Amino acid sequence: MRVLVTGANGYLGQGIVKALLDKGSEVIAADFELDYIDERAIKLVGNIFENDNLIKTVGIPDVLLHLAWRDGFVHYADTHIKDLNSHYAFIKRLTEHGVARIAVMGSMHEVGFFEGSIKEDTPCNPTTPYGISKNALRCLTEMICKQRNIAFQWIRGFYIVGNSECGSSIFSKIVKAEKAGKTEFPFTMGLNQFDFIDYDDFCSMVAATVLQDKELGIINVCHGRPEKLADRVERFIIENKFNIRLQYGIFPERPYDSKAVWGDDTKIRRILRKQQ
Repeated sequence: MRVLVTGANGYLGQGIVKALLDKGSEVIAADFELDYIDERAIKLVGNIFENDNLIKTVGIPDVLLHLAWRDGFVHYADTHIKDLNSHYAFIKRLTEHGVARIAVMGSMHEVGFFEGSIKEDTPCNPTTPYGISKNALRCLTEMICKQRNIAFQWIRGFYIVGNSECGSSIFSKIVKAEKAGKTEFPFTMGLNQFDFIDYDDFCSMVAATVLQDKELGIINVCHGRPEKLADRVERFIIENKFNIRLQYGIFPERPYDSKAVWGDDTKIRRILRKQQ
Protein backbone atom coordinates (compact mmCIF):
# COMPACT_ATOMS: atom_id res chain seq x y z
CA MET A 1 0.00 0.00 0.00
CA ARG A 2 1.31 3.44 -0.97
CA VAL A 3 0.60 6.12 1.63
CA LEU A 4 1.21 9.82 1.04
CA VAL A 5 1.88 11.51 4.38
CA THR A 6 1.70 15.32 4.42
CA GLY A 7 3.31 17.25 7.25
CA ALA A 8 5.62 14.25 7.57
CA ASN A 9 8.49 16.15 9.19
CA GLY A 10 6.37 17.32 12.11
CA TYR A 11 6.36 15.93 15.62
CA LEU A 12 3.65 13.36 14.85
CA GLY A 13 4.66 12.75 11.25
CA GLN A 14 8.14 11.52 12.10
CA GLY A 15 6.86 8.67 14.25
CA ILE A 16 3.88 7.82 12.06
CA VAL A 17 6.05 7.55 8.93
CA LYS A 18 8.37 5.14 10.76
CA ALA A 19 5.43 3.08 12.05
CA LEU A 20 3.96 2.82 8.53
CA LEU A 21 7.31 1.72 7.11
CA ASP A 22 7.80 -0.82 9.90
CA LYS A 23 4.42 -2.31 9.00
CA GLY A 24 5.57 -2.85 5.40
CA SER A 25 3.90 0.01 3.54
CA GLU A 26 5.47 2.29 0.95
CA VAL A 27 5.51 5.84 2.28
CA ILE A 28 5.73 9.08 0.34
CA ALA A 29 6.71 11.70 2.91
CA ALA A 30 5.90 15.32 1.99
CA ASP A 31 6.88 18.51 3.79
CA PHE A 32 8.87 21.73 3.39
CA GLU A 33 11.86 19.94 4.96
CA LEU A 34 12.40 16.24 5.60
CA ASP A 35 15.53 16.14 7.74
CA TYR A 36 13.88 14.01 10.47
CA ILE A 37 12.34 11.42 8.14
CA ASP A 38 13.25 7.73 7.95
CA GLU A 39 15.48 7.12 4.92
CA ARG A 40 13.25 4.28 3.72
CA ALA A 41 10.58 6.81 2.73
CA ILE A 42 10.22 8.44 -0.69
CA LYS A 43 10.75 12.15 -0.02
CA LEU A 44 8.84 15.06 -1.53
CA VAL A 45 10.29 18.40 -0.45
CA GLY A 46 8.25 21.50 -1.22
CA ASN A 47 4.84 23.13 -0.95
CA ILE A 48 2.35 20.49 -2.10
CA PHE A 49 -0.50 22.99 -1.70
CA GLU A 50 0.91 25.17 -4.47
CA ASN A 51 2.81 22.67 -6.63
CA ASP A 52 0.55 19.91 -7.92
CA ASN A 53 3.39 18.48 -10.01
CA LEU A 54 5.18 17.26 -6.88
CA ILE A 55 2.57 14.52 -6.42
CA LYS A 56 2.64 13.62 -10.11
CA THR A 57 6.39 12.89 -9.94
CA VAL A 58 5.82 9.91 -7.64
CA GLY A 59 2.38 8.81 -8.81
CA ILE A 60 -0.96 8.78 -7.07
CA PRO A 61 -0.96 6.99 -3.69
CA ASP A 62 -3.56 4.51 -2.47
CA VAL A 63 -4.19 6.58 0.66
CA LEU A 64 -3.65 10.20 1.63
CA LEU A 65 -2.80 10.66 5.32
CA HIS A 66 -3.10 14.41 5.82
CA LEU A 67 -1.20 15.52 8.92
CA ALA A 68 -0.09 18.94 7.68
CA TRP A 69 -1.23 21.75 9.97
CA ARG A 70 0.43 24.91 11.25
CA ASP A 71 0.42 26.18 14.85
CA GLY A 72 -1.39 23.16 16.25
CA PHE A 73 -0.63 24.14 19.84
CA VAL A 74 -1.47 27.83 19.37
CA HIS A 75 -5.22 27.40 19.50
CA TYR A 76 -6.11 31.05 18.83
CA ALA A 77 -3.71 31.59 15.92
CA ASP A 78 -5.24 33.20 12.82
CA THR A 79 -3.35 30.75 10.59
CA HIS A 80 -5.96 28.06 11.32
CA ILE A 81 -8.64 30.07 9.55
CA LYS A 82 -6.32 31.43 6.85
CA ASP A 83 -5.05 27.96 5.88
CA LEU A 84 -8.41 26.20 5.82
CA ASN A 85 -9.08 26.80 2.13
CA SER A 86 -5.63 25.45 1.21
CA HIS A 87 -6.30 22.21 3.09
CA TYR A 88 -9.73 21.86 1.48
CA ALA A 89 -8.45 22.58 -2.04
CA PHE A 90 -5.55 20.13 -1.66
CA ILE A 91 -7.74 17.27 -0.43
CA LYS A 92 -10.26 17.96 -3.19
CA ARG A 93 -7.50 17.81 -5.84
CA LEU A 94 -6.27 14.48 -4.50
CA THR A 95 -9.77 13.00 -4.78
CA GLU A 96 -9.97 14.27 -8.36
CA HIS A 97 -6.64 12.58 -9.12
CA GLY A 98 -8.05 9.22 -8.03
CA VAL A 99 -6.92 8.58 -4.44
CA ALA A 100 -9.04 5.74 -3.10
CA ARG A 101 -9.08 6.78 0.56
CA ILE A 102 -8.62 10.01 2.48
CA ALA A 103 -7.46 9.96 6.11
CA VAL A 104 -7.07 13.23 8.00
CA MET A 105 -5.69 13.92 11.47
CA GLY A 106 -8.31 15.44 13.73
CA SER A 107 -8.30 16.58 17.34
CA MET A 108 -10.47 16.26 20.39
CA HIS A 109 -10.41 20.09 20.46
CA GLU A 110 -12.85 20.10 17.52
CA VAL A 111 -15.47 18.81 19.95
CA GLY A 112 -15.18 21.86 22.18
CA PHE A 113 -16.12 21.87 25.85
CA PHE A 114 -17.47 18.43 26.71
CA GLU A 115 -17.41 16.15 29.73
CA GLY A 116 -17.46 12.38 29.48
CA SER A 117 -16.70 9.91 26.72
CA ILE A 118 -16.35 11.39 23.21
CA LYS A 119 -18.06 9.07 20.76
CA GLU A 120 -18.29 9.08 16.97
CA ASP A 121 -21.61 10.96 17.06
CA THR A 122 -20.77 13.38 19.89
CA PRO A 123 -21.86 16.88 18.76
CA CYS A 124 -19.02 19.29 17.98
CA ASN A 125 -19.16 22.86 19.33
CA PRO A 126 -15.56 24.12 19.05
CA THR A 127 -14.68 27.48 20.62
CA THR A 128 -11.17 28.22 19.28
CA PRO A 129 -9.91 28.93 15.73
CA TYR A 130 -8.00 25.65 15.89
CA GLY A 131 -11.02 23.57 16.84
CA ILE A 132 -13.37 25.44 14.50
CA SER A 133 -11.02 24.96 11.53
CA LYS A 134 -10.41 21.29 12.23
CA ASN A 135 -14.12 20.65 12.55
CA ALA A 136 -14.83 22.53 9.31
CA LEU A 137 -12.20 20.50 7.46
CA ARG A 138 -13.79 17.30 8.79
CA CYS A 139 -17.18 18.30 7.44
CA LEU A 140 -15.78 19.40 4.09
CA THR A 141 -13.63 16.27 3.63
CA GLU A 142 -16.53 13.99 4.48
CA MET A 143 -18.69 15.87 1.96
CA ILE A 144 -16.09 15.50 -0.81
CA CYS A 145 -15.64 11.80 -0.10
CA LYS A 146 -19.39 11.16 -0.20
CA GLN A 147 -19.70 12.99 -3.51
CA ARG A 148 -16.95 10.89 -5.10
CA ASN A 149 -17.66 7.62 -3.25
CA ILE A 150 -14.22 7.67 -1.62
CA ALA A 151 -13.48 6.02 1.72
CA PHE A 152 -13.10 8.57 4.53
CA GLN A 153 -11.27 8.33 7.86
CA TRP A 154 -11.07 11.08 10.45
CA ILE A 155 -8.37 10.12 12.95
CA ARG A 156 -9.18 12.00 16.14
CA GLY A 157 -6.17 12.44 18.40
CA PHE A 158 -6.26 13.02 22.14
CA TYR A 159 -3.42 13.88 24.57
CA ILE A 160 -0.11 12.48 23.34
CA VAL A 161 2.76 11.89 25.77
CA GLY A 162 6.26 11.98 24.28
CA ASN A 163 9.72 12.53 25.75
CA SER A 164 11.04 14.56 22.82
CA GLU A 165 11.70 18.29 23.07
CA CYS A 166 10.42 18.58 19.48
CA GLY A 167 6.90 19.76 20.10
CA SER A 168 4.86 22.25 22.07
CA SER A 169 3.00 20.00 24.50
CA ILE A 170 3.54 20.30 28.24
CA PHE A 171 5.64 17.15 28.09
CA SER A 172 7.98 18.60 25.45
CA LYS A 173 8.25 21.80 27.49
CA ILE A 174 9.23 19.81 30.58
CA VAL A 175 11.91 17.98 28.59
CA LYS A 176 13.31 21.32 27.38
CA ALA A 177 13.25 22.76 30.91
CA GLU A 178 15.02 19.70 32.34
CA LYS A 179 17.73 19.85 29.67
CA ALA A 180 18.17 23.57 30.39
CA GLY A 181 18.94 22.69 34.00
CA LYS A 182 15.81 24.18 35.53
CA THR A 183 14.68 22.69 38.83
CA GLU A 184 11.08 23.96 38.84
CA PHE A 185 8.34 24.06 36.22
CA PRO A 186 5.36 26.46 36.56
CA PHE A 187 2.13 24.50 36.35
CA THR A 188 -1.62 24.63 36.86
CA MET A 189 -3.26 22.64 39.65
CA GLY A 190 -3.47 19.78 37.13
CA LEU A 191 -6.92 18.64 38.24
CA ASN A 192 -8.44 18.25 34.76
CA GLN A 193 -8.65 14.67 33.49
CA PHE A 194 -7.72 13.70 29.93
CA ASP A 195 -7.20 10.61 27.76
CA PHE A 196 -3.41 10.23 27.56
CA ILE A 197 -1.62 8.00 25.07
CA ASP A 198 2.13 7.43 24.70
CA TYR A 199 3.73 8.72 21.51
CA ASP A 200 4.88 5.32 20.16
CA ASP A 201 1.48 3.75 20.86
CA PHE A 202 -0.26 6.63 19.12
CA CYS A 203 1.93 6.37 16.01
CA SER A 204 1.42 2.60 15.81
CA MET A 205 -2.37 2.99 16.18
CA VAL A 206 -2.52 5.64 13.44
CA ALA A 207 -0.50 3.41 11.11
CA ALA A 208 -2.76 0.43 11.85
CA THR A 209 -5.82 2.58 11.15
CA VAL A 210 -4.52 3.81 7.80
CA LEU A 211 -3.45 0.33 6.65
CA GLN A 212 -7.00 -1.06 6.87
CA ASP A 213 -10.27 -0.01 5.25
CA LYS A 214 -12.94 -1.76 7.31
CA GLU A 215 -13.21 0.85 10.06
CA LEU A 216 -14.10 4.19 8.50
CA GLY A 217 -15.52 7.54 9.60
CA ILE A 218 -14.41 9.09 12.89
CA ILE A 219 -11.90 6.90 14.72
CA ASN A 220 -10.75 7.94 18.19
CA VAL A 221 -7.08 7.08 18.68
CA CYS A 222 -7.02 6.87 22.46
CA HIS A 223 -6.99 4.54 25.46
CA GLY A 224 -10.59 5.15 26.46
CA ARG A 225 -10.01 6.24 30.06
CA PRO A 226 -9.30 9.53 31.87
CA GLU A 227 -6.36 10.41 34.12
CA LYS A 228 -5.58 13.58 36.07
CA LEU A 229 -3.10 15.83 34.29
CA ALA A 230 -1.06 16.21 37.48
CA ASP A 231 -0.81 12.43 37.94
CA ARG A 232 0.33 11.85 34.35
CA VAL A 233 2.89 14.65 34.45
CA GLU A 234 4.31 13.47 37.78
CA ARG A 235 4.54 9.95 36.37
CA PHE A 236 6.24 11.32 33.24
CA ILE A 237 8.89 13.00 35.42
CA ILE A 238 9.51 9.75 37.31
CA GLU A 239 9.61 7.63 34.12
CA ASN A 240 12.31 9.88 32.65
CA LYS A 241 14.24 10.21 35.94
CA PHE A 242 14.03 13.99 35.77
CA ASN A 243 15.00 16.22 38.71
CA ILE A 244 12.55 18.99 37.87
CA ARG A 245 9.56 19.59 40.14
CA LEU A 246 6.16 21.10 39.42
CA GLN A 247 5.13 24.49 40.83
CA TYR A 248 1.40 23.98 41.31
CA GLY A 249 -1.08 26.81 40.91
CA ILE A 250 1.12 29.24 38.98
CA PHE A 251 -1.12 29.18 35.90
CA PRO A 252 -4.92 28.96 35.76
CA GLU A 253 -6.66 26.16 33.89
CA ARG A 254 -7.61 27.04 30.32
CA PRO A 255 -11.29 28.04 30.37
CA TYR A 256 -12.13 25.93 27.31
CA ASP A 257 -10.60 22.71 28.67
CA SER A 258 -13.02 20.05 29.86
CA LYS A 259 -12.85 18.91 33.48
CA ALA A 260 -12.88 15.24 32.46
CA VAL A 261 -12.91 13.96 28.89
CA TRP A 262 -11.83 10.78 27.17
CA GLY A 263 -12.43 8.93 23.92
CA ASP A 264 -14.59 5.96 23.04
CA ASP A 265 -11.95 3.44 21.91
CA THR A 266 -14.35 0.85 20.40
CA LYS A 267 -13.14 1.24 16.81
CA ILE A 268 -9.42 1.40 17.54
CA ARG A 269 -9.68 -1.72 19.70
CA ARG A 270 -11.33 -3.56 16.80
CA ILE A 271 -8.57 -2.40 14.45
CA LEU A 272 -5.82 -3.57 16.81
CA ARG A 273 -7.48 -6.95 17.41
CA LYS A 274 -7.68 -7.64 13.67
CA GLN A 275 -4.05 -6.63 13.27
CA GLN A 276 -2.85 -9.29 15.71
